[in-house]
Amino acid sequence: MPLTREQKAAEVASVADRLSDCTAVYLTNYEGLDVEQVNDLRRRFRASGVEYKVVKNTLLKRAMEGIGGYDGLYEYLKGPTAVAISTEPAAAARVIKAFVSDTRLERPSLKAAYVDGAVFGSDQIDVLALLKSKEELVGDVIGLLLSPIQTIMGALTAPGSNVAAILETLQERSG
Repeated sequence: MPLTREQKAAEVASVADRLSDCTAVYLTNYEGLDVEQVNDLRRRFRASGVEYKVVKNTLLKRAMEGIGGYDGLYEYLKGPTAVAISTEPAAAARVIKAFVSDTRLERPSLKAAYVDGAVFGSDQIDVLALLKSKEELVGDVIGLLLSPIQTIMGALTAPGSNVAAILETLQERSG
């Protein structure tokens, strides 16, 4: 049953709302998956904090045009398309890779991904899966910032007797 204009407008608004809150959009080809496989895939996406939905290409394009910035994805809106939307850039790629590996299927396949303003092609799923999360990057930066402080504190506290012995030796030589 075709959608009415009101239903289409509501769907475009709903997708646009989700797109405006995310940093990663993955376009996938799900063709060939049966209902059980799609349900398993959706569970995996949901567990990773990713929303996965089949959307008509024209409605998805309208939502993207309404927000702007998604021009690089328009050429991939052909054929069966499901969209994975996430605030975590690598989450969808990791789910897709794990699902394909676990099931030994070729689907879902990545058509393209939009991550923080950059468009990635279907051959870059491995690169996307290796991206670190925002929390991991913040942890790395904090670790790098704390490393020199910990080294200095370690040098001052651990061999305190050595520093005292060196100062005592220097005082004896000069005195």
